Amino acid sequence: MDTTSILVVGVGGQGTLLTARVLGHLLTSEGHDVKISEIHGMAQRGGSVVTHIRYGEKVYSPIIEPAGADIVIGFEKMEALRWLHYLKPNGKMIVNEQEILPMPVISGDAEYPKDIVPRLREACRDLYILDAVSVAEKLGNTRVFNTVILGVLARFMGIEMESWTEAIRHTVPDKFLDLNLKAFELGNIVSCKS
Repeated sequence: MDTTSILVVGVGGQGTLLTARVLGHLLTSEGHDVKISEIHGMAQRGGSVVTHIRYGEKVYSPIIEPAGADIVIGFEKMEALRWLHYLKPNGKMIVNEQEILPMPVISGDAEYPKDIVPRLREACRDLYILDAVSVAEKLGNTRVFNTVILGVLARFMGIEMESWTEAIRHTVPDKFLDLNLKAFELGNIVSCKS
């Protein structure tokens, strides 16, 4: 079996690490060899957080090369654009519409790009864009938007829903479990722009 690579990109505090833990448990429970590498760039100050997840029969390296990701998940639009070059030519991209302004934009030294979505559409034929924060807001807690995105991802991975919910149960603290399960269910049915 070939190795499959998923790149999860966002900024500090968006839940990329919890997402990686859920996926790691899920894929291991499905019998895959799984390697995960997390890169935190000033994560506590809203900097980039990038997680490489690779799985298959035997995985030798956790690092995804440029143009090597089967799926890129962008928790923030500009981060999705920044890491677009890691997507395979026929890969999928799932992008949250959220905009988190980096310090150069806040300080007035740079502008947030206004053409991110057209650029993503031009580069990726299999693109799914959603406002996961608004979906999570309907549940009363925007912090579970990452689990909404896991619900979208589940559509494409060919893994039974019971395995996904078991991975969420195993990973998410009990006091947030019901909320995350509901977020996952919503993500699995929410419509996405392409």
